[in-house]
Amino acid sequence: MRAEGGLGKVATAGTIAALLLLGGCFAPRDPGFGLGDGPPARPLDAAGIPDAVPRAEPRSKSGNPPFYEVRGQRYYVMNDAAGYRESGVASWYGTKFHGRRTSSGEPYDMYAMTAAHKTLPLPSYVRVTHRGNGRSVVVRVNDRGPFIGDRVIDLSYAAAVRLGMHNEGTAPVDVEIITPRQALAPRDGMQVPGGAAPAPEASWLQVGAFSSEENAARLQARLVENGIDGVVLSPQQRARQRVYRVRIGPLTAIDEIERTLEQVRGLGIRDAHLSTD
Repeated sequence: MRAEGGLGKVATAGTIAALLLLGGCFAPRDPGFGLGDGPPARPLDAAGIPDAVPRAEPRSKSGNPPFYEVRGQRYYVMNDAAGYRESGVASWYGTKFHGRRTSSGEPYDMYAMTAAHKTLPLPSYVRVTHRGNGRSVVVRVNDRGPFIGDRVIDLSYAAAVRLGMHNEGTAPVDVEIITPRQALAPRDGMQVPGGAAPAPEASWLQVGAFSSEENAARLQARLVENGIDGVVLSPQQRARQRVYRVRIGPLTAIDEIERTLEQVRGLGIRDAHLSTD
């Protein structure tokens, strides 16, 4: 949480101790960001910043008290976020909080694909879809907030740029929980049983995206040297910038995608995600 005020009273000493470890986001910012906050001095080209990749993680020890209070309002942290969907207004936060501790104890990085939510378990992964332009991103929820009006999620600056809402400050959005297995499944809501369920047509695992072809080629060579097959370098024109994507595929089954993803993560690469374009 991003804080400028004090904590509300919480019933037990245990939850008080837990809340003292939270980074705090109690100051309302309108629109989107407030006094002293805002974008970086140089505009961000977020084309090469991939979505957060859902993975199984333990709950944050500091970010999940049973409940907490902010300005007289009590919020209950979800035990289970399965099936969570919500619509409302998204805002974003930037330079004022960059590097400060979030509710999960991690430093806030406005260039990462993260978000704050009032009651989802920390960490969680959600897909946020801009209802005005149809753009969507997957972000990792690692902070608490926003505490103003009907806002349902507070996005990092990078996520706001990807959604095309950074200039307006706020936007109407749909938010839905994404599990690691859902992230590998088709977007049409098809259930994916265990084993060799079919993957989406022409599925690729995107491992990285670079403005430098040399850097992309270096990653491609590293993957091949470590025994990963089907690694290709795919140039793509995005707005005014040419981006060089490093992808693996085509992959034809969910278990094949999961196996390849584990190989990639074994090399310390955490930002791989499924791409169908």
